Amino acid sequence: MASFGFRRHVIVSRSLRLLTLPLLQSSTTRRFSSTAVPAQPQLESVGFIGLGNMGFHMASNLINAGYKVTTYDINSAAMKKFSDKGICTKETAGEIAESSDVVITMLPSSSNVLDVYTGQDGLLSSGSHLRPWLFIDSSTIDPQTSRVLSNKISKYLLKEKKGYVENPIMLDAPVSGGVLAAEAGTLTFMVGGMEEACIAAKPLFSSMGKNTIYCGGNGNGVAAKLCNNLAMAVSMLGISEALALGQNLGIPASTLTKVFNSSSARCWSSDSYNPVPGVMEGVPSARNYDGGFTSKLMAKDLSLAMSAAAEVGFKCPITSEAHSIYRKMCEEGFVLKDFSCVFRHYYSGKDED
Repeated sequence: MASFGFRRHVIVSRSLRLLTLPLLQSSTTRRFSSTAVPAQPQLESVGFIGLGNMGFHMASNLINAGYKVTTYDINSAAMKKFSDKGICTKETAGEIAESSDVVITMLPSSSNVLDVYTGQDGLLSSGSHLRPWLFIDSSTIDPQTSRVLSNKISKYLLKEKKGYVENPIMLDAPVSGGVLAAEAGTLTFMVGGMEEACIAAKPLFSSMGKNTIYCGGNGNGVAAKLCNNLAMAVSMLGISEALALGQNLGIPASTLTKVFNSSSARCWSSDSYNPVPGVMEGVPSARNYDGGFTSKLMAKDLSLAMSAAAEVGFKCPITSEAHSIYRKMCEEGFVLKDFSCVFRHYYSGKDED
């Protein structure tokens, strides 16, 4: 993920309240033009913000596909990787908005997204007239923040340009597949927002992934991602627990993995992202759990899932237990290790000889 730092939840809540105030006004006092996809939507110039583990590969794949990409990240070292290749970089998010037809953001938290869009020198800071007709946020944040931000964006006016609509559009389009899929261009995009905009942006999604699934209105893409990551966390814990138990019962992890992958326990955590060092090449467990989806981000996503569940009165005890385990991983210093590190550092599993 991108290298933007985390802020306390209170910052998100305060910013969310500030964004929500205009939405609470009577609809008779607001006159917004209808939002629609341009007759000839422009996709050539793409601004990409957030050049971390995922964003770096996503932006690179867009470049390889022939798009004119302009990048920004608060980490100058991340931008240098692109500027050294002759790719245009900008000093602020606002400058990205001034030079792009479409802006894609890939950030680690709700507070980061709010900062990039609505903060000083943010995407919406250049006044009431914007150039981009479409904003795509691929971050994993809470659905309410995504919906409020979409409403705010829809009130802005585009710069006059033939064939463009009056109001820009936002899609929430988080991804699944991890760093390996980001690098290979095989991500799955879960998209919320206007379906016509999702269809128009399909060439962009196809340059970075192999699946684009439309999930409904704004916020539904993020909701689908939280459900996906909830299942992924529980799956990883179950596979890690079973493999560690197997080792204690005298069964090598590689043998038990073969059993899983040819029977009813088969899942992504066993056949594509195995947590046991020495069982599978090319995954984080083969490189000391570095370079993957961090325990910090998994703890964050599980927290978001529990908050979303609480809002609708849904009980999710397994999610709560998973969140507790990943919080413990972070407290014990494994913040930046891939979430599959629970096999070694929570269950005390052994490397395969």
